[in-house]
Amino acid sequence: MPNLDVTIEEGIGIITLNNPKALNAWTQEMQQDMAAKLDELDGNPGVEGIVLTGAGDRAFCAGQDLNEVADFSEDHVEEWLENFRRVYDAVLSNSKPVIAALNGVTAGSGYQLSLLCDLRIAHAGVRIGQPEVRSGIPSITGLFLTWQSLGHSKTAEMMLTGRLLGAQEAADLGLIAEIRPQEEVLSRSIELAKELAALPKQAFALTKQRIRATLMPGLEDAFAAALEADKQAYGDGEPQRTAGDFVAKKGA
Repeated sequence: MPNLDVTIEEGIGIITLNNPKALNAWTQEMQQDMAAKLDELDGNPGVEGIVLTGAGDRAFCAGQDLNEVADFSEDHVEEWLENFRRVYDAVLSNSKPVIAALNGVTAGSGYQLSLLCDLRIAHAGVRIGQPEVRSGIPSITGLFLTWQSLGHSKTAEMMLTGRLLGAQEAADLGLIAEIRPQEEVLSRSIELAKELAALPKQAFALTKQRIRATLMPGLEDAFAAALEADKQAYGDGEPQRTAGDFVAKKGA
């Protein structure tokens, strides 16, 4: 059953998205749990930093579980987006270092989750990006977060084509901080979380607060725009049809 695994190793909380058969695509229950777990680790005095990763060696997170999308209606959109808003704010408001250990495909809302982390560590085989348009889903919050990093030209290319970037291209653009051998991605992420945790804590926390304050107005606006766009898309039924076709082909 898809879930989150949480362990604490040498003062670093590790949250693992555990749905490897579906490339660690996450359900709404996992999203709600992620927000709660991030808040719990932030308030735990025995935790100095946090690392997010995915189970297995194929994916960090491939985005929304399409088994759920196939059954969505326009009425589900507001609650669905609110789950994401809570998760994203739980990352941004976390006073501790949050590192994304990208162990494979990082796509859709999984890609957005990684962009909100303080740093991203990956291996050469990682692919990262926002393929929503190929699933009939408008790219709105992903567009905003990518624009903050890359500006108009590359963001438009990524959002409108749905193409995933290879690790080296993403690193050259600044989306990935370090490329490491696959077997070192998690250990390096833990090491980096410790390094950041050793910095003066107040200065670090206040800087993170300012990053959140800078991003949140635009992100809240993006969520408001996503609510209208997604209601229109799910009202038409295109995402459900695309997801249903994908699920049917996978089960064939």
